[in-house]
Amino acid sequence: MTTLFDAAPAATTAAGPRPRLYRVAGLDISLTGTGIATTGGTTRVPTKGRRKDSIADRHARMRHITDTVLTEVGDVDLACVEGPSHHSVGGSSWDRGGLWWLIVSSLCARDIPVAVVPPTSRAKYATGKGNSRKAVVLDAAQHRYGAVLDTDDEADALILRAMGLHHLGQPLAEVPDGHRAALAGCQWPVLPHL
Repeated sequence: MTTLFDAAPAATTAAGPRPRLYRVAGLDISLTGTGIATTGGTTRVPTKGRRKDSIADRHARMRHITDTVLTEVGDVDLACVEGPSHHSVGGSSWDRGGLWWLIVSSLCARDIPVAVVPPTSRAKYATGKGNSRKAVVLDAAQHRYGAVLDTDDEADALILRAMGLHHLGQPLAEVPDGHRAALAGCQWPVLPHL
């Protein structure tokens, strides 16, 4: 089984040079715990806020999350972000949407192609069911990729990264056909340089 933390394969094979490995980041964007998965592993950006926070406080919080994401992501071939959940309740939908666009816009400004993965596609790729709960996705990510994950935010980010790599022809691990079908429901950018 291939895991997230395996060393890169040898540079050549009997058939000649091996194609380079793509650098893909997975981002589960959230005001309270943005999950990030890159070649180096997974991490989470935890923050707290209150409804009565000032505009300056809310802006500083979103800027902190965005700056941390951009630092962790670095220079990648593709960033896979979870699309907005249009049925989410609680919290501030304005702030959630604003943070999502702030991060996506910042990635685009760096000429990093962005893929948008609907939450149901992320769950289906991980578990085979698009309505799977976060704990089930966490368990599936730990089992399939052999990763130690502290939170479901990190698990979601790892699944998003795995989907991007799979789309590029370099899956982190084998997944059943029913799981792989979730790739068709994503918005993939044109990648002329790859």
